Amino acid sequence: MSLFVVATPIGNLDDITFRAIKTLKEADLIACEDTRRTLVLLNHFGIRKTLVSFHQRSKLKKVEYLVDELVSGKNIALVTDAGTPGVSDPGGVLVAEALKAGVTVVPVPGASALMTLASVSGWPMDRFVFMGFLPHKKGRQTAFEKIMASELPVIFYESPHRLEKALEALKDSGGKMIIGRELTKKFEEIFRGSCDEAYKYFRDKKVLGEFVLIFSKDN
Repeated sequence: MSLFVVATPIGNLDDITFRAIKTLKEADLIACEDTRRTLVLLNHFGIRKTLVSFHQRSKLKKVEYLVDELVSGKNIALVTDAGTPGVSDPGGVLVAEALKAGVTVVPVPGASALMTLASVSGWPMDRFVFMGFLPHKKGRQTAFEKIMASELPVIFYESPHRLEKALEALKDSGGKMIIGRELTKKFEEIFRGSCDEAYKYFRDKKVLGEFVLIFSKDN
């Protein structure tokens, strides 16, 4: 019995690893954020498996069900909609409960949105701060204050409908931004410039997909 934490592509399906495909084929069932999105991936590689929905709004009973399945001897593959599970998604909760139950947890590494952008930043990234998705309301302003005060580059995620507000909050900081949009996809775009330039560039634009942003006040 093992829980396999499987990284999947963040956009380009060719970015999946051979080991990930093998693991998905051999798993007894696959726990995923959105069964429809995971089904696209599985169909692309000719994989037919039982899918169990597991996302941010899943109740404790779903975690208990998955742990019970593991303890009964089944192998489960955990995937997120894109990238590596356990980073800005509920995967960590299942991993913690599986470990408590004595289940072996196996990482199957691969794509990660934050590391994809960090790798082409051109900035020293041997140390950085990762803040995931910023709070929607409570604590949001405090989060921006921490970003601007950081001595290290800060990586965070943002959705299209909050991007402009995020850039507006940082535009007068004097810092610089690297922003990745649609990473690994056909219309991939990487913006580099000051925070003020970033705000002016994306202001009033209709944009799709989730964004990865790196802020630095020193580079």
